[in-house]
Amino acid sequence: MRALLAMGAAVAVAGASAALWWSAARADASAVQQATGQDEAARARTPYGKKLVLKDGSFQMVRDYERLGDRVRYMSAERGEWEELPASLVDWEATARAADAQAKDSAALLDKVKTQERANRVEAPLDVDASLQLASGVFLPPGEGMFAFVGGKQVTPLAQAGAGIRTDKKQLFKQIISPVPIVPGKRNVEIPGAKAKVRLSTATPEFYLREAPPAADQTTPIIHSSRPGEMGPEIELVRAAVKGNVRRLEEIRSLFGEDISNDRKVISMQRWDVAPNVFRFTLGEPLPPGEYALAEMLPDGMNLFVWDFGVDSAPAAAPASPSKK
Repeated sequence: MRALLAMGAAVAVAGASAALWWSAARADASAVQQATGQDEAARARTPYGKKLVLKDGSFQMVRDYERLGDRVRYMSAERGEWEELPASLVDWEATARAADAQAKDSAALLDKVKTQERANRVEAPLDVDASLQLASGVFLPPGEGMFAFVGGKQVTPLAQAGAGIRTDKKQLFKQIISPVPIVPGKRNVEIPGAKAKVRLSTATPEFYLREAPPAADQTTPIIHSSRPGEMGPEIELVRAAVKGNVRRLEEIRSLFGEDISNDRKVISMQRWDVAPNVFRFTLGEPLPPGEYALAEMLPDGMNLFVWDFGVDSAPAAAPASPSKK
């Protein structure tokens, strides 16, 4: 019986010792892991290293260091381990001068990189918005839309106006009272308002149209024009007829439900493909003062969202004052 009790006590003591050993081992492992984390944090804070200058003229490349009384503890940049040396061996003034010089060199390098990046952005533009130059110092503004280039030095964005279709009441009355349905119907495409907000002071503007780039999953180009085989948008410059408080762009006549004529005054233009999704339009004749609209022609007729503008007469020159004799 006594033997069994002695054996049980021995097992209990051994178990307690094992538990104490395992607890101590876990604590040591945790301390090692924490120290390793601190070392990694120190490496992250000082990735390039700095000089710890010694009084004999040599130096240690370190990632970080701290002064602890008469000792200096530092993380060696070469070996990646914490080491120590006497603080009396360190030339602290030289170490401070080395740190200042390194900070100045880093700032100079950063300024050089920024300067080079700015130069690269100027010399190698990444998109057509930044590179499409119309004249010396004049660039096409970014974004989609229609732009008027006036006088070789000014770019004016044109806003889109919504046109509407209105049935001619006189023709409709004739159809109603006529015993035979042979009177053609007439519809008018009109823009509200007698004058466009955008006014141009030249008779020979140029126009630039930038369209949205095709979608990334689109493999075939978009055909805007109604003309077979022609790529790109078909834009017409139409002179509007001012009728009261509207600007009439087109008269459409129909008979038995079918359109038989489209009457609009078109000004001749030539289209030039100057860049991807960017088109230039030049005039075939000067524009007299009046109201105008640039309209995209679709297979089923005029797009009712048009770019409208007006051309004003050039101001008359002031008469010369008589010279005094």
